[in-house]
Amino acid sequence: MSEKSERAKELFKSGYNCSQAVLGVFCEELGLDFETAMKLASSFGAGMGRMREVCGTVSGMFMAAGLAFASASDSPVEKGEHYKRIQELAKRFKDKNGSIICRELLQGIESSTNPIPSARTETYYKKRPCVELVGDSVEIFEEFLKESKSKVI
Repeated sequence: MSEKSERAKELFKSGYNCSQAVLGVFCEELGLDFETAMKLASSFGAGMGRMREVCGTVSGMFMAAGLAFASASDSPVEKGEHYKRIQELAKRFKDKNGSIICRELLQGIESSTNPIPSARTETYYKKRPCVELVGDSVEIFEEFLKESKSKVI
């Protein structure tokens, strides 16, 4: 487990959503202050507003990738290169966890779409894979950065 992975897990355990926890450990190095990062990622927890769609950890990883690699250009070539990175990150997460979809990752666990978040109890953390998924996304992105020889981090 990397230091960033452990920090992300602690952010999640302290009450931040899964997306916030992932983006939060990369934000300052990518030029985004923590408060803004938490606001930006707030809508993506629990599979986008608790709708159980794309896993929030994956969304957080994608936001970090956008900050690290994307340009503000409208160039189709640059967009294509960036989308290729995003698809690679998604593949790595899916290869490790079987899916990038929250409700599939929570299969067999009550996964309500009620907008009120579940209480973060000891039982909550024992039943759900979310803490480990936070760590996985951080580690996947760290490895991707190393492979890309990014000068950002």
